[in-house]
Formats: sequence, structure tokens, C-alpha cells
Amino acid sequence: MSTRKITSLKAPIPVGPYSQAVEVGGFLFVSGQIPIDPASGEIAGTGGIKDDTRIVLGHIVNILAEIGLELSDIVKVEVFLKDLGDLKDMNEVYSIFFHGEIQPARVVIEAAKLPKNARIEMSCIAVKRA
Repeated sequence: MSTRKITSLKAPIPVGPYSQAVEVGGFLFVSGQIPIDPASGEIAGTGGIKDDTRIVLGHIVNILAEIGLELSDIVKVEVFLKDLGDLKDMNEVYSIFFHGEIQPARVVIEAAKLPKNARIEMSCIAVKRA
């Protein structure tokens, strides 16, 4: 089983020893994404958690597109929030992106501190369907 690194120039380039995503065995494992402007490397969201959620999910869409996948191919999402009080607003935006009959399995965790002091980080697992 081969492993392939996946990179999108439309999402933030990793600044550490990790890949944006790794494809193996028909699965795509997407690393945690925060609301960073890919061009500047700085936090892009200024409109609160809703704006940050849209930016993060946009990065995930761009990474998936690199190998022809879509949001409907995601089977698991991990959400890390700096403040669990943002869950309602995050869910409002999240439900716009994931609105099909079957939404991915998900975990939401409150994290004391996220990279670049972001309010949200998301990672996911997608599957290539036959």
C-alpha cells in the first residue's frame, strides 16, 4: 500500500514536520487546518467564529479537490474550539457545508490553546469511493 503526500497551494503550507494531507489505502487524512491566509501565513478570519469556520472548511475543500474528492467524501471530522461557547455559531456554518442525508462522524473538543492562537482547528478523514 503506497502513501502519497497531498498539497494544495490554496491552503496554508505546513510550517512544521507534517503534511497538509496524506493519502493511503483509499483514505485521505487531512491535518488540522486553522483560519490562515495561505499567502501571508497569518490568521485571516476577523469576523468571529463563523468567518473562521468558513475559512477552515474552505481550506479542507481545496485540499480534497487536489485528488478529486468533495465534502461528501468525508467520513470523520475533528473540531477543536478555543471556547466551547462557540459551538452553536460554528455548527451554524458547519451545517451549510455538511447538509446531506449522512453527515460525517464528528468530535468537538475544547482546547486551551491552538496554533497561532486560533479560535478553531479542524482535521478530517475522507474516503475515495469505488
